[in-house]
Amino acid sequence: MQVNYFHTSEAVPPVLGPAEGGPDAAVVIDVLRATTTIAWSLHNGAEAVAAFADLTALETAAAAWPPERCLRAGERGGQRVSGYDLGNSPLAVTPGLVGGKRIFMSTTNGTRSLAAVGAVPLLLTACLPNRRAVARRLIERDSQRVWIVGSGWEGDYSLEDSLAAGALAAALEELAQAARLELRYGNDEMVAALALWQQWSQNPEGCLRTASHGQRLIGLGDHDADFACCAAVDSLEIVPMQAEAGVLRAS
Repeated sequence: MQVNYFHTSEAVPPVLGPAEGGPDAAVVIDVLRATTTIAWSLHNGAEAVAAFADLTALETAAAAWPPERCLRAGERGGQRVSGYDLGNSPLAVTPGLVGGKRIFMSTTNGTRSLAAVGAVPLLLTACLPNRRAVARRLIERDSQRVWIVGSGWEGDYSLEDSLAAGALAAALEELAQAARLELRYGNDEMVAALALWQQWSQNPEGCLRTASHGQRLIGLGDHDADFACCAAVDSLEIVPMQAEAGVLRAS
């Protein structure tokens, strides 16, 4: 298995098919907070999460869905879009609210990364809470070329996404060694992300709070519970997987 890391959607090269040397699996990460919220939504019984980079496209798709089974989740600049049912907090997607419903989601950064690798045959989302479950799925699927894609912040590098990319790589290393599989890193960004995880593995929440986006959330109000949830390593077994274009379901 060869693993590459791209720190934003803008850094992702054109996606070729596996036969042309492109990836056969991609993992999108947006720790604060889109992929954490997606994982918790599906864990708590949401039928699916439909991701949109654009709010207008979200509105059109949501309008065609039965209102009693539809929730709109929108975030811009760390805050909920006015008039939407949800923002981007994993704590808000409770079973009583999301159970049996489809969440139509658009966020500042994470949904753009999903769009960038939407054509990859196996598309998963990862966060710190489900990083080992995602690593296990990649091993089970015998993935040969894996692209891990961070979301960053409006095109810039983000510390927390690289932390989670390194955490995922560490889990892959452990599982690959147990299965006697070869694991290679395809770029320096992946090696650097692994080193970042090794530095912060005993205090992931501290890293999230140190990150510029963590500081941004702190400036917006009390997000202590969100930080704790997003930093809870290996607390979920759910693996969100693209079932159809732009639609993620539990797997």
